[in-house]
Amino acid sequence: MQTFVQAKEFENPIAKVIETEEDLEKLQLHFKEIVEGASFRGSQRSRQFLTYVLEQTIAGHCADLKERSIGVDLFGRSPAYDTAEDAIVRVTASDVRKRLLAHYIKSGSTSEFRINLPSGHYIPEILRDASMASPNISPLAIPDDSVAMAQPLATPLLDHAAQENPQVKWRRRAKWMAFALPLLGLNLAAWLAVSRFHSGAVVSPASVLPWSAIFQNQHPALLVTSDPNIAEIQGLTGLPVSVSDYANQVYVPSSKSLSPEIVNFARDILRGDKAANVDTSIVARVAELAEASASKINIRGARDLRFSDLDTDNNFIFMGSPRTDPWTSLFSDQLDFRFILDKSSQQEVIQNVHPHTDELKFYVPTAKGLATGESYAIISFVGNPDHTGQVLILAGANAEGTRATGELITNLHTMPTALKRCGISAQGPVQHFQLLLRLSTMAGAPRHFDIVACHALL
Repeated sequence: MQTFVQAKEFENPIAKVIETEEDLEKLQLHFKEIVEGASFRGSQRSRQFLTYVLEQTIAGHCADLKERSIGVDLFGRSPAYDTAEDAIVRVTASDVRKRLLAHYIKSGSTSEFRINLPSGHYIPEILRDASMASPNISPLAIPDDSVAMAQPLATPLLDHAAQENPQVKWRRRAKWMAFALPLLGLNLAAWLAVSRFHSGAVVSPASVLPWSAIFQNQHPALLVTSDPNIAEIQGLTGLPVSVSDYANQVYVPSSKSLSPEIVNFARDILRGDKAANVDTSIVARVAELAEASASKINIRGARDLRFSDLDTDNNFIFMGSPRTDPWTSLFSDQLDFRFILDKSSQQEVIQNVHPHTDELKFYVPTAKGLATGESYAIISFVGNPDHTGQVLILAGANAEGTRATGELITNLHTMPTALKRCGISAQGPVQHFQLLLRLSTMAGAPRHFDIVACHALL
């Protein structure tokens, strides 16, 4: 078992969670728990990869955690090797993400730390919830056959009008996080305890759009989580996956230009998890709203959905852009703001097909990867064509954007103000709309977001 490099000074974001030698020792113990657990036991390569990137991060060498550098230093590749042909770093990173998710789902953890490897990045994210280490906090009351994922919620990008006790809120949401991914497709509301949304005035979801429409149906709403693996495949191959192919379970693009190695790598990626980490916190928030409305929600992964599932009058909630959830492209014709793929950069940008005064025709994210700049996200509320059901789509150009849509749409105090921008009363009859959000990020971390535009849809 290797020991971590102990840097005397931390010059990267990890300093926010690792401040003392004792903190470092706790993180080492948590790391040992992970790599010696069942999820990593079968892959020496993935254990070495996670050890390497974590050591480099703790030592303050984040700038060295790039695909080529890792390929050279960890896997012995030549400094001039072709990363397009040799995808060992990307494939191993994907496997590490799957194994980390499997560890937290199957094994859980009593540690106050949680280690993530964000999709598309090689710098691990270390989250910490100090309350997990406090003896004054009672364990979660969850069924014996369920295991808490021990994942602290990200700090909300929008402040709620009234804040409840942080420890109470964490324990309540952590309980939902324990169920969100392992039990996709099951009725989660059956396990919810009655919860409060704010310590101050309570706002009922039944009185605020779009929830007043989503939860009014006598049938449970279906929440569809995104598929980060399909986005990873598109990034690896450089080819899009259409909704038609996706619906027919053709997940690897067919092209003579793809080498057998790339095709095999893509198929290996499909063995992984079927939901993004960011989806879990949104699932928890939506579940709370459903419980407060005496309603139920069902959850399903995008890859498990079929066309026949949409041929109903039920209501749907989709998470992810067309690149991470191809199903959302079925509703593009109804939208003013649409995600389109810029082939030259292989990046999703947002097209404004009906620009209002002082609005742009295209909104192009400038923050790529862990860069500093702007990104965008869209909240879309439309009807299901030829049916009476409603469809809510929460989608960002990156994970931070999707998280921002979840923060805003579940904030019952802020949504009415946001809808006023396009002349919609949140307490009025069903009215379809889109909200365009702009995020400001620094080194990949969202600083804040604001609403750029609101369009009422016909």
